[in-house]
Amino acid sequence: MKILLVGNYLHSRQQSMQRFADLLRELLTAAGHEVRLLKPAPLLGNLKPGETGLGKWLGYIDRYILFRPRLRRAARWADVVHVCDHSNAMYVDMIGGRPNVVTCHDLLAVQSALGEIPGNVTGFSGRIFQRWILSGLKRAQHVVCVSDQTRSELRRLSGLPAARCSVVPNALNYPYRPMGSDEARARLQRLGASAPWPFFVHVGGNQWYKNRAGVVRLFMQLAALPPFQSHHLIMAGKPWPDELRALVQESALAARIHEWTEVANEDLRALYSTAEALLFPSLQEGFGWPIAEAQACGCVVVTSNRAPMTEVGGEAAVYIDPDDAPGAAAVIAAALANRDALAEAGLRNAERFSGAQMMEGYLVAYRRAVAVRARCLGRRGYF
Repeated sequence: MKILLVGNYLHSRQQSMQRFADLLRELLTAAGHEVRLLKPAPLLGNLKPGETGLGKWLGYIDRYILFRPRLRRAARWADVVHVCDHSNAMYVDMIGGRPNVVTCHDLLAVQSALGEIPGNVTGFSGRIFQRWILSGLKRAQHVVCVSDQTRSELRRLSGLPAARCSVVPNALNYPYRPMGSDEARARLQRLGASAPWPFFVHVGGNQWYKNRAGVVRLFMQLAALPPFQSHHLIMAGKPWPDELRALVQESALAARIHEWTEVANEDLRALYSTAEALLFPSLQEGFGWPIAEAQACGCVVVTSNRAPMTEVGGEAAVYIDPDDAPGAAAVIAAALANRDALAEAGLRNAERFSGAQMMEGYLVAYRRAVAVRARCLGRRGYF
């Protein structure tokens, strides 16, 4: 099968989406398919790279005007075109009617634009942009969602019939596995982490639903309990926004809460492998990659008792109410008495998120899209 993967604009700095497209290309190529990965080239965006202000608008010209003829030409070669990120769902109108699949990772931005998340207000241009994305999803021949929760939201918001959307859980996009204690400690010490053992870890950006302030408040409750009075918290991800920095500095635990940015995969693997637990009290997610990553490294996962976190963590995670920090701290303290059993269960659960299962799921979706297109043209499909 000839598969055109449409990836993300480089200046968007969406590392997880870049890794997702790269992983699919590797898996499909290894399975014997002809695969091309096409991304919008930064042209005008190179004049002022960025995700805000003039840089954002120059990037939009690169992505949605200058990229259009290049995408249409490339699509002629393909049996199926796979738009790897739903935020580019409008590309289905730019591929000349070729069979197409879109991956929907979450609908949180769409929900915000529709006013369903009052605490996260979307501006006028953002509302127009998200409506454009939702319109593209409605016109896709097949949409693959990364979780049952995301599929449920997609069907509710788009009206797509069940036959046009399926669920394929993400595979780990890096070979996460346990790292030996000595190797992990040496690696982290080279990064300047000579003191913060034992520690909890959190991995995530500054999106509202990542609940980073909630992570700090949860750690403050944990640090008051006897088992954790010497523990630290390492927050790996984007630089702290001003509000989070103020919350940390005003706490009595500022010296024990550490900001780590631009953490490489092997360093993240070292963190997961030596942490007391991953604290991941997200309010919402499309999937929740850190849950599977941490479990694959033998790290106990503490996450919210909400889908899709419960889908990803399975029976191997510790579930808490993210809005009840004192109650969550008590649950964690009790659960970590069985830390070894939880870690072992997590390793087994992480085996579900393999590249092989993800690739097979997408091949089924590709064949469905080709069959739909063939029926529309009144002829048989390619396969």
